[in-house]
Amino acid sequence: MARKIGVIGTGNVGAAVAHHIVLEGLADQLVLIDKNKEKVTADAIDFTDALANIDHHTEITINDYSQLADADIVISAVGNIRLPNESKTNDRFAELPFTSSAVREVAPQIKASGFNGVLIVITNPCDVITSLYQKYTGLPQNQVIGTGTLLDSARMKRAVASQLKIDPRSVSGYNLGEHGNSQFTAWSTVRALGHPITKIAAQKGLSLEDIDQAARDGGFTVLKGKKYTNYGISAAAVHLARDIINNAHSELPVSNFQEEYATYLSYPAIIGKNGIEEKIQLDLTDEEKRKLQLSADYIKQKLAETLEKQTN
Repeated sequence: MARKIGVIGTGNVGAAVAHHIVLEGLADQLVLIDKNKEKVTADAIDFTDALANIDHHTEITINDYSQLADADIVISAVGNIRLPNESKTNDRFAELPFTSSAVREVAPQIKASGFNGVLIVITNPCDVITSLYQKYTGLPQNQVIGTGTLLDSARMKRAVASQLKIDPRSVSGYNLGEHGNSQFTAWSTVRALGHPITKIAAQKGLSLEDIDQAARDGGFTVLKGKKYTNYGISAAAVHLARDIINNAHSELPVSNFQEEYATYLSYPAIIGKNGIEEKIQLDLTDEEKRKLQLSADYIKQKLAETLEKQTN
């Protein structure tokens, strides 16, 4: 059976996601959708020009929601990066007025197509927008997933690895909660070269607070330097898509609906062809549980405010 992925929004992030998919050969068919017809047409031609020099063939179509009917995955990369840059607040909620309105336009078209695969949400603020997509598409909660702190966890691994001068893939562990300012590193989950980072930090005199700040600052350094981020988040989104396509049953920290907190937030789950296949229960410290509750409360507050504005 042909593997089919749709990408909605082909700006800096969506184009990077599509490029990654084409280079990796992750999809046999790729559907690109964007309001900027000139841009999405140019991307499609550019990707097609690349096919003669890469190892995979991908059939590309543009701006046809009906093509999503039999897609395995749809990825939302809709956004307006000018808003965070203009706000100068390092707050992903600067995009919310734009992106919440976009969901009201995009979600019904996804639903009307008959799509019944897994929806991956990159669009910021990720947890609130993931909730809105689930509400307006009517897809089961397990089939609507945000990339969430999959990227924040990668930034944490980069910061830890930099301090220890090791490969980031030798670091495991999670950032949890909101993909935003209330997210936090659950240090009780973090290990490097098989050893608890708390033990390593004590032995080497490392400050976990400084490492956490370095991880947080990394994304904003990228944003300040080139006015957008795209490679880290596209790698995270494609990692998630790959594990869904391959039915990998991998454990990833993604934004998924947590009954205990009654909201979407990032917490590890088992990922497979149906999206969220199984929930994971971490043994967090009391302080980590407190931080997670605070993050959940913040997400729910922002979601409630958004829904109230949309119904008025």
